[in-house]
Amino acid sequence: MLRRVRITVRGLVQGVGFRAYIANIARRLGLKGFVKNLDDGSVLIVAEGEEESLAKLIDAARRGPPAAIVESVDVVYEDYRGDFDWFYIDYD
Repeated sequence: MLRRVRITVRGLVQGVGFRAYIANIARRLGLKGFVKNLDDGSVLIVAEGEEESLAKLIDAARRGPPAAIVESVDVVYEDYRGDFDWFYIDYD
């Protein structure tokens, strides 16, 4: 079943390769969406795809890359919208 998930990751998650780590995993899992740094120091991930793949992405976000220190992960499931053509890093 196709779903959409919004993941907010807090901790030491900026400047440690977190976005590239998530983008690589999401692409391997066939997910579409984006990852971006937020002004408050957290990272936002919005992804669409199969529920099983989204669950794997959430697990990856909880671990983070080696230099990251993940303190909390908030997950909100939403209805699939089909908004994205691929998974990308949003630098805005």
